[in-house]
Amino acid sequence: MRYEFRVTGDVSRLLSEAFPELETEPVPRQTLFFGTVTDEAHLYGLLARFQDLGLRVEEMRRLPE
Repeated sequence: MRYEFRVTGDVSRLLSEAFPELETEPVPRQTLFFGTVTDEAHLYGLLARFQDLGLRVEEMRRLPE
């Protein structure tokens, strides 16, 4: 499953490196993280990691295969 996460603000390269399994792309006022999520546990782990690092996920969506 591929997912996209829209995070508030411009995320630094150092913080984005905390998500080696995801690619990043800056867009106006947000940073997109996207990539393969292996299962539900991985998804919840990613969400917890965003929260632990103080990143606000504005939107999350599953991408078409």
